[in-house]
Amino acid sequence: MTAWCDGGVSRAVEDTHRRMLRARDAMDRAYAQPLDVPALARIAHVSESHFTRTFRATFGETPHRYLQRRRVERAMFLLRETHRPVTEICFEVGFSSPGTFSRTFRDIVGRSPRAYRKETAAARSAAVPVHVPTCFTMAWTRPSDSRPGAVPGS
Repeated sequence: MTAWCDGGVSRAVEDTHRRMLRARDAMDRAYAQPLDVPALARIAHVSESHFTRTFRATFGETPHRYLQRRRVERAMFLLRETHRPVTEICFEVGFSSPGTFSRTFRDIVGRSPRAYRKETAAARSAAVPVHVPTCFTMAWTRPSDSRPGAVPGS
């Protein structure tokens, strides 16, 4: 009973969060690799069912959905920044089927990968560059003293 009073619960929760973060970090690093719940549970050193339950409780979504979202985020970047074919991007980010990629992308982003690419390209070409005076840029980016009561320039 003393473990509950001496912070044993908070240490257990902290350990659980650390295990889930370890698995999430592995997903962030290797999002394009075939990752499944058994592999991720091994990384977290917990059972598969406990991993899925705890991951969802910790991060608010299942491990599968997190991995899908991570892959789609990377695909969004590649669609905006490169001219590579959508199918090539699909396989690069870890999807095994263009159909699954398109359906998942649409579920998460709200439009197809091709429509997303077209919209972001149109928005870029319509953007008008704005000239910002150098003195304003320098003043805006100048480090400031954030101590309470600090006098500027002192």
